[in-house]
Amino acid sequence: MDAIAFGSTGTGTGSGTGSGTGAGRGTGAGRGTGAGGGASGDGLAANRLIRAEYPDLDPGAPYLNTATVGLLPARTAAALRGAVDEWAAGRPDTDAFEAAVVSARAAYARIVGVAVERVALASTVAESVGLIAARLPPGAEVVVADRDFSSLVQPFAAREDLDLRIVPLDALADAVRPGTALVAVSAVQSADGRVADLPAIRAAAAAHGARTLLDGTQSVGWLPLCADDYDYVVCHAYKWLLSPHGACFLTVRAGAEPTLSPGFAGWYAADDPWEWCYGPVTRLAPGARRFDARPAYLPLVGAAASLSLIEEIGVPAIHAHDTALAARFRDGLTALGHTPVPGPSATVTVALPPTAPARLTAAAVRFSTPTTSLRFAFHLYNTPSDIDHTLESLA
Repeated sequence: MDAIAFGSTGTGTGSGTGSGTGAGRGTGAGRGTGAGGGASGDGLAANRLIRAEYPDLDPGAPYLNTATVGLLPARTAAALRGAVDEWAAGRPDTDAFEAAVVSARAAYARIVGVAVERVALASTVAESVGLIAARLPPGAEVVVADRDFSSLVQPFAAREDLDLRIVPLDALADAVRPGTALVAVSAVQSADGRVADLPAIRAAAAAHGARTLLDGTQSVGWLPLCADDYDYVVCHAYKWLLSPHGACFLTVRAGAEPTLSPGFAGWYAADDPWEWCYGPVTRLAPGARRFDARPAYLPLVGAAASLSLIEEIGVPAIHAHDTALAARFRDGLTALGHTPVPGPSATVTVALPPTAPARLTAAAVRFSTPTTSLRFAFHLYNTPSDIDHTLESLA
């Protein structure tokens, strides 16, 4: 790829280790161009790779809604079109589909810093969390954050024989105690973009022998992460990993396999799925692959392409770019007299006057409203001009 031209304080290129799940009603029109790293957030904006992947984005209509759904790169759209066209013409290429599954799994493993055998395929966050919830013994204490995303919480709430404790996010680490079986949290909160104190949560869990479950849907792709720091990490890739819905990954730390239910294993979870597809599976795959859901081919075709872009740019570069833009936007909101939620997140939420949504929509800004506050999310295709345009519409 072309060398990425960072801002004056930027650094080099390369892959890195590193979505929370998001909701929200999209509001406004479409947009975005380029991305950047460095303190000023303008370094990636001139990068030819980014421009080539997003050639049709309108600079006058900022897309600040990655926390709801990320934008597909051109390579991903081309891969999906090609697969669909061949399929419709009577030439579905199962071998190519399987190759995309292998590629996507391996790329995700590299992005989150684990061996590929630690990665299972899924289609939703709740499906993956359900494997963990189903295996907990009656009476087990599970600690979650107040207002965390429902897909992470509901599988535990559905089991009335579990002791589900819901505490404020800032109190999550202190809430872990002797007897806590599991602490589950989104690395970045969907509702307001706050970043959990992950080192404190890990330390508290280790001190009390609790297992850890991290939802990375709102963080993986911009926040550096080593998945092996947690017993389980689940991530739906359709936000910050720029992939289609249905491409979801679950990492399981070595030794934690017995703590997930094998009751949902199908033929694809076999050691050799193609050897025998009938009757009981006599030999499950080693590692996390024994929890594979049958992959939806098209989402994985798209994910293989999208994850290659994330790796080419590198999560550290994306993190520097996204957080620099978000910090600039917070500063601008503060200068206008508003009070955005503070923190190092790539997602910014703020309570604005009732007239603000209409003004933003008239200015063709895409944002979301998962709560009464407005949510803006900055990713690799955004630029400082997006921020200026959005702030001008609020001035």
